[in-house]
Amino acid sequence: MTGGVADKRHARYLGTRQFGSLDGLRCLSILPVIWHHATPRPLPGIWGKGPAGVDLFFCISGFLITTLLLREKARTGKIAFGAFYARRALRILPLYYATLLAYLAFALALPNDSAPRAHFLSTLPYYATFTANWFADFGVSHPILFAFAWSLCIEEQFYAFWPWLVAACTARAALLVMCLVLAADWLLERGALSSLFAPSAHALRILTSFAAPIGLGSLLALLLHQAASFRFLFWGLGRSWSAPASLALCLALLGWPSAPLLAFQASLALLVGACVIDERHALAPVLRARAVSYVGAVSYGLYLLNSTALGAVRRLFPSHAQSAGFVFWVGLPLSLVFAALSHRYLEAPFLRLRERFRGAPSPAGES
Repeated sequence: MTGGVADKRHARYLGTRQFGSLDGLRCLSILPVIWHHATPRPLPGIWGKGPAGVDLFFCISGFLITTLLLREKARTGKIAFGAFYARRALRILPLYYATLLAYLAFALALPNDSAPRAHFLSTLPYYATFTANWFADFGVSHPILFAFAWSLCIEEQFYAFWPWLVAACTARAALLVMCLVLAADWLLERGALSSLFAPSAHALRILTSFAAPIGLGSLLALLLHQAASFRFLFWGLGRSWSAPASLALCLALLGWPSAPLLAFQASLALLVGACVIDERHALAPVLRARAVSYVGAVSYGLYLLNSTALGAVRRLFPSHAQSAGFVFWVGLPLSLVFAALSHRYLEAPFLRLRERFRGAPSPAGES
């Protein structure tokens, strides 16, 4: 690719206001998560890999947030932290706390000697402050109410430190910092400080709580933002076949029992990159299909509310409660109904209010 062509494609990428395939990727993320929640027990092989959908969510989030920050800094010379956190709060907190209150009401309705009730009430302060992944005890044998909040804790913790680093560093320095964070996380996960901390120490849980896919998505955004690295990545990710090839690689690594986790997570970053570096890729017709995009658009509500829908299916059809297929296929449309109602009547007013905190049209399709 010649320099002139590369510069034009990079300029087109930087001018993209809405990455049309990302809602489709969110759809691909949420469906395995709902499947995982529908299964009564861990399943072997690829059928038990539903939690990998959260990794794709993380990767998309890291890419989008970093892209937004980089473009705001390039446009204005700074990052408006108050506006950034106001937008994030208006997107995440209303439904999160509404769902948390609903779970509180449900827990209080359980018998006083119920183990899930006692566990939820003791963990409630951590859910409320997005620190459950640091301090909650998830190693219990009984069902855990609101356990899915661990991933939102990781997201909020990422928002707490990363914008400040992006603001303080050049793009190249931020790239180096994120590489160091990923390397440190990899070493810590493999016992680099085992001589200093007990396996259950809170300090170790905090140090190892960073999610590598968020970092990989951030690295992708940093590389695509710079012309030289964009040109290099476009050579492999900018072909029409790059997106389906990246998806095939993800599925191959997901189905390979001994595949390194980091390799699978890196393949997710390649998939996101292939879907955003050029909008004209072979998966675009599927990912931008109206139904697929809609599921992605309401995926936040689906993530928070699908456990409620699946639990309702199990109670309404107790004879089928252990059938993952039945619970999934009946619970999925019910989850969509809950998410659609939430999106229209609870989330939409706050999303409209969020527009007041934009200094310019939002690049990259912030979600």
